[in-house]
Amino acid sequence: MLQIPGATGYMGSIGKDKFGEEMKKNAKKAGVNVHYYEDDSPTGTCAVCVVGGERSLVANLSAANCYKVDHLKQPENWALVEKAKYYYIAGFFLTVSPESILLVAEHAAAKNKVFSTNLSAPFICEFFKDVQDKVLPYVDYVFGNETEARTFSKVHGWETDNVEEIALKISQLPKASGTHKRITVITQGADPVVVAEDGKVKLLPVIPLPKEKLVDTNGAGDAFVGGFLSQLVLEKPFEECVRAGCYAANVIIQRSGCTYPEKPDFK
Repeated sequence: MLQIPGATGYMGSIGKDKFGEEMKKNAKKAGVNVHYYEDDSPTGTCAVCVVGGERSLVANLSAANCYKVDHLKQPENWALVEKAKYYYIAGFFLTVSPESILLVAEHAAAKNKVFSTNLSAPFICEFFKDVQDKVLPYVDYVFGNETEARTFSKVHGWETDNVEEIALKISQLPKASGTHKRITVITQGADPVVVAEDGKVKLLPVIPLPKEKLVDTNGAGDAFVGGFLSQLVLEKPFEECVRAGCYAANVIIQRSGCTYPEKPDFK
């Protein structure tokens, strides 16, 4: 979305195998500066079943589950953290290395940088509630979908299913740093995107898509976040960030797998 090679850095864990090589090759081609930790386990893989545009996943996390905080602390990797101004760590990583997340989150708060995360999945909100609650005070942008938001509400005993109310409550949870207010962004499939900040909620439209054009919803949430962040780093207003997120998600769901055209035509 940015079309600026090297503007984005990425850290994670892969195996020393052909899938790992494929990950490195594709990331480099996309202009991402990757610093992978290479584990002895095989690179993580995922089986995807798509029926009528809807999908179900079976993940074999393998090496993805083996990231070590020592890799993050290595001078050449920590230099990447220090150089960055915006951070995004998916909620799934809470199952792997909460220590790494807190290290980056605390750095972001201390240096007045922007830190964001994703609720990622209902099971994260349910079974990793304690570590998620430890990270949330540092989070400036919380992303999620309506199912994850409702699960979050349930495990926190909020007794509401109303997505707008939940988004508002998440945005008002305590913060470790007062530099940035927290903004909650909840997607609802074909329904409007819910954005909560400053005690107010806005509903922003998604791009309508006829059912026959829906090919595969895999990667839609991640694409939305990628699109959103591409405009956030350019310091655009959040309405524009949401519009870019909706554009990216709309492109992804019309293609098989997590693929995208060579260049975006987002205007």
